[in-house]
Amino acid sequence: MSALEQTLLSRGLVSRAQLDQAVRQQTLDGVTLGQALVSTGALREEQLIPVLAEAAGLRFVDVDMYTVDGAVASLVPAPICRHHLVLPIGREGDTVLLAMAEPGNIVALDDVRPYLGLSVTPVVVERTALERALKRWLRSDSEIDSIGQSIDSSAREEKKVTIAESVVEDSPVMRWVHLLISQAIHDGCSDIHLEPEEHDLRVRYRIDGVLHEMQNAPKSIQSQVISRTKILADIDIAERRKPQDGRITIEVDRVPVDLRVATLPTVWGEKVVMRILNSAAVEVDLRKLSFSDASFTRFKESYGRPYGMILATGPTGSGKSTTLYAAIREISRPEVNIITIEDPVEYRMPGINQIQVNPKAGLTFASALRSILRADPDVVLVGEIRDGETAKIAVEAALTGHLVFSTLHTNDAPSAVTRLTEMGIEPFLVASALDCVIAQRLTRRLCDRCRELYTPSDAEVEMMRTDWVFREALPTQLYRPKGCSSCANTGFRGRMAVHEVMTVSKELEHLTALRKPTRDLNELAREQGMISLRQDGWAKVAQGMTSVEELLRVVA
Repeated sequence: MSALEQTLLSRGLVSRAQLDQAVRQQTLDGVTLGQALVSTGALREEQLIPVLAEAAGLRFVDVDMYTVDGAVASLVPAPICRHHLVLPIGREGDTVLLAMAEPGNIVALDDVRPYLGLSVTPVVVERTALERALKRWLRSDSEIDSIGQSIDSSAREEKKVTIAESVVEDSPVMRWVHLLISQAIHDGCSDIHLEPEEHDLRVRYRIDGVLHEMQNAPKSIQSQVISRTKILADIDIAERRKPQDGRITIEVDRVPVDLRVATLPTVWGEKVVMRILNSAAVEVDLRKLSFSDASFTRFKESYGRPYGMILATGPTGSGKSTTLYAAIREISRPEVNIITIEDPVEYRMPGINQIQVNPKAGLTFASALRSILRADPDVVLVGEIRDGETAKIAVEAALTGHLVFSTLHTNDAPSAVTRLTEMGIEPFLVASALDCVIAQRLTRRLCDRCRELYTPSDAEVEMMRTDWVFREALPTQLYRPKGCSSCANTGFRGRMAVHEVMTVSKELEHLTALRKPTRDLNELAREQGMISLRQDGWAKVAQGMTSVEELLRVVA
């Protein structure tokens, strides 16, 4: 009996029958015993790796929970660590612990030893966890700063880098921009801000909805970096007096990533904001969008109808498009003709006809929507209702047998009614067309590994009691962020949405037609079961999904 089999049986991870089945599978398929155990369902892959390490006489480390020594991690150059998939994580006496997915890789050990100057002990880690650790600890900040200083030195010596030279793939400016974008994607950033100031170029990343200042670049490289970015985005580099928009497609880790680029003239130069449209990161499963049961039921009833208008409201970056994509995915079938008009097309979905707005060619939301309605659609998604003309056509489409999805910028769900009437739509038409409005905000989710329980203060309890509309009693303990290596000591990992779902009943239709104020619509909607943004947020605080401070940061 092999060491692996003895370890499995001694630890009670598998039964004798399961082990015998895996051995037979191993013989039939010509795979390793570990692969056979996973394929037969006897073990999950994350359970197998510690067992394999123990059977081989090696130590297993959960690198997500291990406190990595940053000074040790920086001893080996990042390209070597990424190439061999290894990471020095700490020291024990005169020995460096080297995290490896393949501890038998002798070549990797030989390449790493000269940089460490100490004896090396390989420890086994899960491959995906190691990849996450590499992205986090082997940052490009120092390289970005080094390249920036190099360009700055050249500028000081009056060795000007021309725009033509910056187009070259291996030019320092090109390398600086590419590294900046790559690091932002690895950090889970949604927006990159390049902000000219009096003495330098400030760089900020928006991560989980919060802006973080990264590193400042020398002022002398500002014009080259901004020009390089504008060239990539196909924006007129000679025009610096008015805002411009463009789009970049760049390959990071062999995965194409789209970026929406906007420039704004400021007193110290052009500010550039790049929105990362990472299609792979878009969650389009409604059941994973943190809807409460009551809100999900109301929303599902609305998008299950054959016609009407469904609006998602909230500020920029609040996940409105993701929610609508998820709903469209639910109703997408071969017999349903779905057409979208977007600016930009953020997520490409198979089986759906998606149109990109092109104002230069005269393809606006309004003009495209007119053409869409002549193409016999069943479902129409309009990326955003920005003007009265688009609103009028969308409302007419909803009244003539189409299911229309769109987004609108309002603070809450009832305000959408007022906003449409302010755009010039007759109240009785809004009342007839509108079926459901979702308002939402994104809050940071507490890290499951390090969140800690505490007893809320009297003020927090009182705030919660004011908005508490649920059958359950008020919680006596809540969770708050603490910080660990898994969440970069922020206490938060990822984001989730809080929702407010207002379905338009007959009574709400009547108030809308009478031009009643938003306050009256809000009161009636709550009486009819609508859970407000704040109420939904308190429910998620009580469930330990987010903190009181985070909820109050995003919901008034």
